[in-house]
Amino acid sequence: MAKAKSLEDYMEELEKIMNDLEREDLALEEAFKLYHNGMKVLKSCNDAIDKVEKKLIVLEEE
Repeated sequence: MAKAKSLEDYMEELEKIMNDLEREDLALEEAFKLYHNGMKVLKSCNDAIDKVEKKLIVLEEE
């Protein structure tokens, strides 16, 4: 079973994608793939943040 990625992992991945998107020699099709990949990573990052927020709410209630 694969280890769940941390928020830091997601942020590093997003940073790499952003750097790749800034390349001047980037083909349009590759840019679309990177953008699509970035959106998936961003959704995963948001999901991870939501889980942390829910855990904090539970801790505050206890």
